[in-house]
Amino acid sequence: MCGIVGFCGEFDPGSLRAGLGRISHRGPDDSGVFIDSPAGVGLGHVRLSILDPSPLGHQPMLSEDGKVVLVFNGEIYNFRELRSELKGSGYRFRGSSDTEVLLNLYLNEGAAMLPRLNGIFTFAIWDARIRSLLVARDGLGVKPLYYAATSCGFGFSSEIKGLLAMMQDVGPIDELALHRYLSFLWCPGDGTPLKSVRKLLPGEAMLVSSGQVMRRWTWYRLPVSRGHIEYLGMSDSLDRLVSCLRQAVQRQLVADVPVGAFLSGGLDSSAIVALARETNPNIHCFTIDPVGDQEEGITDDLPYARKVANHLGVPLDIVRIEPGRMADDLTQMVLQLDEPLADPAPLNVLYIAELARERGVKVLLSGAGGDDLFSGYRRHRAVHLDAYWQWLPRGFRSLLERWTSGLDQRRAWKRRLTKLLSGAALDGDARIANYFMWAREQSLISLYTRDFAEHLTDSFATAPLLEFLESLPGDVSPLERTLALEQRFFLSDHNLIYTDKMSMAAGVEVRVPFLDMDLVDFAARVPSVLKQRGRISKWILKKAMEPYLPRPVIYRAKSGFGAPIRRWMRFELRHLLGDLLSEASLRRRGLFDPWAVQQLIRANDSGQVDGSYTLLSLLCIEIWLRAFVDDFSTVKH
Repeated sequence: MCGIVGFCGEFDPGSLRAGLGRISHRGPDDSGVFIDSPAGVGLGHVRLSILDPSPLGHQPMLSEDGKVVLVFNGEIYNFRELRSELKGSGYRFRGSSDTEVLLNLYLNEGAAMLPRLNGIFTFAIWDARIRSLLVARDGLGVKPLYYAATSCGFGFSSEIKGLLAMMQDVGPIDELALHRYLSFLWCPGDGTPLKSVRKLLPGEAMLVSSGQVMRRWTWYRLPVSRGHIEYLGMSDSLDRLVSCLRQAVQRQLVADVPVGAFLSGGLDSSAIVALARETNPNIHCFTIDPVGDQEEGITDDLPYARKVANHLGVPLDIVRIEPGRMADDLTQMVLQLDEPLADPAPLNVLYIAELARERGVKVLLSGAGGDDLFSGYRRHRAVHLDAYWQWLPRGFRSLLERWTSGLDQRRAWKRRLTKLLSGAALDGDARIANYFMWAREQSLISLYTRDFAEHLTDSFATAPLLEFLESLPGDVSPLERTLALEQRFFLSDHNLIYTDKMSMAAGVEVRVPFLDMDLVDFAARVPSVLKQRGRISKWILKKAMEPYLPRPVIYRAKSGFGAPIRRWMRFELRHLLGDLLSEASLRRRGLFDPWAVQQLIRANDSGQVDGSYTLLSLLCIEIWLRAFVDDFSTVKH
C-alpha cells in the first residue's frame, strides 16, 4: 500500500516532489522519484512496506534495461501464481514483492495483463520503448486515482491534494458534482468538486502519450453486465460460499508485517475474523465504543463484537470515542478525504487505524462488501417489498408519499417510513436509483442560488446510475440491479474511498476479502431468492456461517454507524452552522440561498423535515471549498 503521483507533459519537475509531499502520510517507510526530462515524464512513490520491505521492493521500479518504469499502489493477491508462471517463461526476480511480478507481467503481456490481476490497485507504467504511459485502476475501485488533463499535460495522484500540488490553477468548481454530493452524500461517477479533476473509474485504464489521453477503455465489467448467468442451486451455493470466502481471506492474509482485523460485531466482519482465525489464531481485532447517547433506532455494536471475540478467542482492542470529539474532527475528516463526503463513519476507520498502528499492526482486514454482494441494506428489503405494492395506481402512491413527508421526522420509524415511500410514484429503474438518494432533488434545488441552479440545466443527480442500469440485460431482477449499483457506485465512490483515505492517513493498509474477484464472480451466480429471503437479508451468508458464529450475532438486526448527527446539529456542530452557513458566508460563496438554508435549519429543528444530513453535506462542501479552493496555495505547498 502506497501513494503514487505523476505527470506526462510540460510540468515543472519540482511540482512532482510537492505532490509527493502532500501524500507522504500514505507511505511513511520509503519514497522515490523518477524523472525523464526529455520525454516530459515524472513518477513519484511513497511506500508503506507490506510485502518485501527490503530495498528490493523500492519504487519507482525499473526494468533491467531501464526502459520501463512502474509506480504501484495496492496488492496483487495472485502474485505467487503469476510469479511461478513468469519464472517458467524465463523471467528473473531479485526480490519477493508483487511489484516486481506486476512489472515483469507487463513486460511479458503489456496491457493485456489487466484481466489476469486479482487484487486492489492503481498503477502507472512508463514505457519508453513506445513512449506511452499506462494508467489503470482495479476492477471494483478499491484504490482511488484522480487525474487532470491540464494545459501542461496529464497529471495523476492517489489523492486530489497531491494532484493539485502539481497544477497551476484549480479551475472552476463542478456544480453538477456538488449537486450529487448533496443528493447522495457522495458523488457517483467520475466527478469531483472541480471540473478539472476526474476519478479514473473502477476497471478502467488509460494510455497517455505526449501529455494527451490517446485511449481510454474499460477492462473489467461486473458479472451482471456480461450477459447470461448460470445460477447455482441452494446446495451448491451453501457448499461453495464458505470455501470461496476462506480462499479470499487466506490470500489476503499474505504479508511480511502483522495483520489485524476490524470487528464491529456485524455478520460481515465477524465472518472474516472467523475464517482468518483458522490461519492466524491470535489475529488482533479492533472495534469502536461510541461513548454517550446513540441515535434512536441504532443498536449498540460493542456487546456483539465482544461476543464474537470471546467465541473465537481472539484479542479485541476497543477505541472509546466521545461524540464531541467526532464532531470536532469533522473539518480534518473532510481535508483528509479530499471530497466532501457527508458521513461521519470515516472517522471510525481513522480511529481504529491509528490504534492499530500504535499496536504495530500495519494491515487490517475489513468486512466491507458483504452487504453489496449478498444484500444487507434497508433499501434491499425495500426493493424486495416493492412487488407487493407497486401495483397500486400511481396517483395513490403519490398520495402516500405526500402523507409520509408530513410526519414528524424526529422519530426514527417515521423517518424510515418517509424514506421508504419517497419516490413511491416512480417505477422501474427510476425507483431503484431513487433508493440511493438522501434528499429529494427539487428540495435541494430550492436551496440553490439562481446562478447555481442554472448550471444544472436538465441534468439529473441519478443520471450515472440510470445510464448504468440501462446497459444491463433486461431480465436482471430488481434486487440484482440494486446490488449492481452498490458494487459499481456505492462501494467505489463512498465506502472504499473513505476506507482508503482514512486508513492511509494513519499508515495502515485495509484489505477487503469480500471483494476478491473470484468471490465476486461466485456471488453473481447466487440467485436473488437466496440473498433476500423474505425479511431476512444475506440469508445465504447467514446460513453458511451458522457453524462458525453465535446465532445472536448472525441473525441480529442490521445496524449502521450511529453517530448522533441530529443532536450534533442542535449542539456540537451548532457553532459551525452559525459560521460556515451564516448569511455572510453563503453570500460570499454564491452557491446556496441564505434564506432557504436558514429555513431548512428551522424546519430541521422543529422536526418538519429530516434535514440533518443535508446540513452536514452543506457544511462539508463549505469546509472543502475553503481548504481546496480559497486556500489553494496551502494545498499546493
